[in-house]
Amino acid sequence: MLRGMPTVAPALPPGPERPARGLASLWLMLLALAGAGCARRGGCTGDYCGTVVFVTTPEPDILLPPASQLVVSRDIADQIFLKLADLGMSGNTVGDTDFQPQLAERWEWANPLTLVFHLDPRARWQDGRPVTSADVAFTFDIYTDSLINSSARSALRRISAVTTRDSLTVVFRFRTRYPEMFYDAVYHMRVLPSHLMGTVPREQWRSAPFGRAPVGDGPYRFVRWKAGESLELVADSTFFLGRPHIRRLIWRFTPDLQVAVTQIVAGDADAIEVLGTPDNARRARAEPRLVTYPYPGATYGFLGFNLRANGDTTEPHPLFGDRALRRALAMAVDREALLRSVFGDLAKVPPGPMPPQWWIWDSRIRDLPYDTVQAARQLTRLDWQASGGGGGGGGGGDGIREKGGRQLAFRILVPTTSAIRRQYARLLQQQFRRIGADVQLDEVEFSVFNERMQAGRFDAVLNSVNADPTPSSSIAQEWTQAGIGLSNFVRYANPAFDRLAEQASDALQRDAAKRMWRRAFEILNDDAPAIFLFALDNVAAVDRRVRDVVIRPDSHWALVRLWRIPADQLTERDRAER
Repeated sequence: MLRGMPTVAPALPPGPERPARGLASLWLMLLALAGAGCARRGGCTGDYCGTVVFVTTPEPDILLPPASQLVVSRDIADQIFLKLADLGMSGNTVGDTDFQPQLAERWEWANPLTLVFHLDPRARWQDGRPVTSADVAFTFDIYTDSLINSSARSALRRISAVTTRDSLTVVFRFRTRYPEMFYDAVYHMRVLPSHLMGTVPREQWRSAPFGRAPVGDGPYRFVRWKAGESLELVADSTFFLGRPHIRRLIWRFTPDLQVAVTQIVAGDADAIEVLGTPDNARRARAEPRLVTYPYPGATYGFLGFNLRANGDTTEPHPLFGDRALRRALAMAVDREALLRSVFGDLAKVPPGPMPPQWWIWDSRIRDLPYDTVQAARQLTRLDWQASGGGGGGGGGGDGIREKGGRQLAFRILVPTTSAIRRQYARLLQQQFRRIGADVQLDEVEFSVFNERMQAGRFDAVLNSVNADPTPSSSIAQEWTQAGIGLSNFVRYANPAFDRLAEQASDALQRDAAKRMWRRAFEILNDDAPAIFLFALDNVAAVDRRVRDVVIRPDSHWALVRLWRIPADQLTERDRAER
């Protein structure tokens, strides 16, 4: 199917009114130098002014999309790097009709398994080099390389090859036909500059300087990154799809959500993507300077049980390798009470690993009930004996169950950067204690949390996932065998679940797909590799002076280049010289 070229500024007229080639080149060079000077001095003209300060937790891990693990890294990378095409506001991932051109000005299907993209010849890297089909083929090779180990690798498994036809034509070939072929081809990969990164050894990618000072092809250029403090981008006035209206974007980092909300309310920052709690939402709504934006959440959180031994993935976990024990622990958790205590009405208890925005959300999906009596009986049947003490008993008189001289005890890995997960951890600790389980918390800085989770060095983990807009790729990455070693950190593996997830992803009719997803999630819930705790209904807050704010549920700040600050709304900070 062909797609039209986006509207662009008219070309210079032909004939006498067009400058001679030498004069035109000089004119363009002077314009570019003037624009660069404007960016350095902080000046702006007309509608292309202003600064938006985002406040976020935590800090990015790296600004190299295939190697990144964090949502904030994705948010910033969306301003620096482009995809071939991007998802439209409908969120429809089936077919190609609802996608918007980015690097590709048009595309067509050569046959049912071959997709051809024609790149926009105006697209440039921010060092002046053209974006080519070789960059796209290089990017696919990077995202599917096991050394890079991108979290999107499993989502690209059904693309057999990406090749170049000429410098502006790239061909995708698929292994099989399925409804979300186009989505898989464009959504997961932000195209990378092969001329800058092609010679970097793959094992050195995560430490390459490019990840701290990237050169992209998007609407904003990287300026500076002050570790632990802030990161700044400036609008690229030559961006081929149209100059962004907001001149500067700044991200400020704080490990504490309450501090972040205080900065928004006080006017020290302009935008936050998730307010998180009812109290924070009330504070933002009470501030006349702010506008709140509810939108469907893409995030769900869970307590995941490591099915392999802590630090040794070749062996089963001595506790959580036992399916029956996991089920007993799951039945001991009152998820509704936890949710009300932490989120009030800003979240739901999910019926499986899914956010509210997914079309497969179904409250009829069978899950294990909250039943402490049944949980206690199950533990006793498993020979975890309750004796002495309270809360289920324990041989030592401290209320903790024992089996063969070993206590029912484990540790939960929690990031110190998430006040919400720390609160959940303490509440879970109390609930597990009531059935005779001793739970201790490993609260660690986020980089340590992420490293330990990926290495499997934990018993249980309080994790949250910012899911893709469709279950097919997210579930494959997070919960199937294809995702083990990528994002399936608990190392859950059940061939029956994998088979149903694959069939649901391939189903041409949504009703049939939804039935398959329901059966798949019931298998997963019965296995209890995790306790699914919350799924967020998000509320963002943005300063009222910022206009044309549109928040896309799958990627909060994806459309920031279209936001603007009217001239009569500019503040001293917007006009400030740098």
